[in-house]
Amino acid sequence: MMSRIPPSEHADAPEMRQLLAQAEASMGYLPNDVLSLSHWPELLKNLGGLIKTILESGEVDPDLKRLIGIISSRTQGCTYCSAHSSYAANKLGITAEKIASVFEFETSPLFSDAERAALRVAWHGALQPNAVTDEDFAALKLHFSERQIAEIVAVLSLYGFLNRWNETLQTELEPLPAEFNAALQQSSEQKSGT
Repeated sequence: MMSRIPPSEHADAPEMRQLLAQAEASMGYLPNDVLSLSHWPELLKNLGGLIKTILESGEVDPDLKRLIGIISSRTQGCTYCSAHSSYAANKLGITAEKIASVFEFETSPLFSDAERAALRVAWHGALQPNAVTDEDFAALKLHFSERQIAEIVAVLSLYGFLNRWNETLQTELEPLPAEFNAALQQSSEQKSGT
């Protein structure tokens, strides 16, 4: 599937080459959504900083941040972000089994109580922000500080933007996350017997 808009002619500009190189170094490949974002260089530059801040700094475990990205993206129906988050989570060391079981977080022994609380908020927030209940937040507060809760909501909010950007533009999935996503789906199908 081809993206609905091609990469920008700005992608070859000297200031853009640095941003593209940073994205490629961070991901291990050049993400196609970065190429579509290059139509608006100021957005790409600032969004890149926001992504780095939200996903690569703070007090919340980076593994949990990626799991939040996966559940948010799958809930929103964004194949691109779901594949990217799953691939990145696996690169961090999260097992394919845990990634494939993300929607079984309530009952799977692969998830801690803290992860369950965060993923419940992420899932409900991805469905509809007002679907997050006071009970969901009370459970979250048992495990996380207010700062950490702000980080969790920031990850959810970031993926809200990314999911809409990539699904609306039908951003073409790159080979590395596509291959991992296909293997993950095949493994899940074999596990379920379908």
